[in-house]
Amino acid sequence: MKNIIYKGVLTLFALAMVVSCDEGFEDLNEDPTKASQIDVKFKFPNTVLFASGQRYETWRGNLIYCSTMMQHLANTQGYWSGDKYFWNAAYSSAFWDAMYPQAVKTVEDMKFQLETEELTSSPEYAMVRILRVFIYHRLTDLYGDIPYSEAGKAFIEGNTRPRYDAQEDIYADMLKELEESVALLGTGTAEIGTSDILFLGNQDQWKKWGNSLMLRLALRLVKVDETAAQAWATKAINGGVMESNADIAYVQHEDGNGILQNANGEVFTADRSARISTTFLGLLENDPRMRVYAALPPDETGFVNDDPAAQKGLPNGLDGTTIQDYEGGDDLATYSEPNSKYLMSEAAPMFWQTYAEVELMLAEAGVRWGLAGDPAAHYEAGVTAAMEYLEMYNEGAAIDATEIADYLAANPFDAANALEQINTEYYKATFLNEYETYANWRRTGFPNLTPVNYPGNQTNGTIPRRLIYPTNEQALNKENYDAVIASQGADLLTTRVWWDQ
Repeated sequence: MKNIIYKGVLTLFALAMVVSCDEGFEDLNEDPTKASQIDVKFKFPNTVLFASGQRYETWRGNLIYCSTMMQHLANTQGYWSGDKYFWNAAYSSAFWDAMYPQAVKTVEDMKFQLETEELTSSPEYAMVRILRVFIYHRLTDLYGDIPYSEAGKAFIEGNTRPRYDAQEDIYADMLKELEESVALLGTGTAEIGTSDILFLGNQDQWKKWGNSLMLRLALRLVKVDETAAQAWATKAINGGVMESNADIAYVQHEDGNGILQNANGEVFTADRSARISTTFLGLLENDPRMRVYAALPPDETGFVNDDPAAQKGLPNGLDGTTIQDYEGGDDLATYSEPNSKYLMSEAAPMFWQTYAEVELMLAEAGVRWGLAGDPAAHYEAGVTAAMEYLEMYNEGAAIDATEIADYLAANPFDAANALEQINTEYYKATFLNEYETYANWRRTGFPNLTPVNYPGNQTNGTIPRRLIYPTNEQALNKENYDAVIASQGADLLTTRVWWDQ
């Protein structure tokens, strides 16, 4: 089965060299039975799991900030800073603090190793480069200008004070990396095989994901360089993007230690205070996904009520005091949470990019530039895929064809309002992949979200446009930090990243 995680693959081999002190020996004695370097295939799964996220940064970056700013979730707890547009230094930097020493470090190590071993024509080299783009694009989308060209090089080059690259330059290089990587891939199964816990070495699926990721990045450019956006979207489409839910880029997590578990599920195990936002619940009215996404917390018998008629959302921007004035008061058992039957498992899949997203992007490319054929057909395919892939969480989450057909009949493609309609569906389809929800909302402005204006918020009642850099950058990497502030703008929640101008 695709994406089974082989725990044995995650085991790191010991590296050993025996140093002789005997007189007359000038060189190190090397034990021929010990590896001088760990094969990339044993490093690859760890890097994928680091990129998928662990509880620490997922709790803070994906859920506390992105999910509540995007009004998928709401929370009355004060430490859920995103719900109130507060800056919590540790939470804002959590994604950075986790990704650089883990995912960035290991992907740069693999890339360097394959270059050193002169394997730059191998499919594994292409896979590492595509994975590298995925890691960096999330970082730059959240923070703006970031260390990129000099990142992850402390061991390789001794550089512990990397400069920040401009997001414009990062995007140009990431798109180039994707184009070159896809061109390296052939057919059949790469030697890495089951160590590739994304696609089991299937080069065709890596091509599709590389092009699909290219399409995502291309559309990010529509505000700042629509000509380039169209050109890169055309390359991606012509190269071949995802064609079905079988092509989804996701990690099938499993029960075990923290690196193996689904980080969203780990958060929900530790913290059951998040509720479905009234905004999101309102958009799910008469949508069959409501019963999959939302349910009342289990009662004393363990029964989970996911009847759409029984669901109630929680407004964003309330706290333990102001919720008292809201209908229902502070009894959180009366407000819907993410459905625990399907979405809270620590063995759930973590979706990075879905076929549904790709079809909806193709619909947008059709509306904007006449690419990819009939946008109405892509809209319908996107909505259908967004409902059908939910059974990958659990077969009980399956939405049948009749429900899908009824929804499409009630919500046909609206050419006069196409971009809002397409991107509202994208917003629904990316629930729990809140990094992507946040990025696409900043790019398009859809759906139209009403900001909260919690007392003392740090954005003057506007939805934040980025997260703030780690405070230790001001001390440990001061010269480069000062340079990026002079270039990008003040290190504030309200400063827009390059593609969000």
